[in-house]
Amino acid sequence: MTSRAEREARGRRGETLAAWYLRFKGWRIVAQRVKTPRGEVDLIARRGRTLAFIEVKWRATAAQLDHAVDPYRLRRVAAAAEVLAARHARPGDTLRIDVLLLAPGRFPRHMANALMP
Repeated sequence: MTSRAEREARGRRGETLAAWYLRFKGWRIVAQRVKTPRGEVDLIARRGRTLAFIEVKWRATAAQLDHAVDPYRLRRVAAAAEVLAARHARPGDTLRIDVLLLAPGRFPRHMANALMP
């Protein structure tokens, strides 16, 4: 069993790797680890007119990634995104909730529009 501090440090490393992956793909990181009373967003990234609120999940194995994100977590990210959109969105932007899944030895899996109405 790992301690909370170890899990937190692993999560931060995962978010840093996710941010670099997104930069490589042409995204600009607008904010990281943004907390609101309604939830937290790991990364906010922009590419052109698209503003993505991104949940990052790091797991020890690729098999664990299939169960890393659930509807409850996505609703919390969406609620936080509603609060943060006023600060970061521009008129005409497309807003979306994405998920970036990471595991050692695996290529990152970027799920665009993970929360579809």
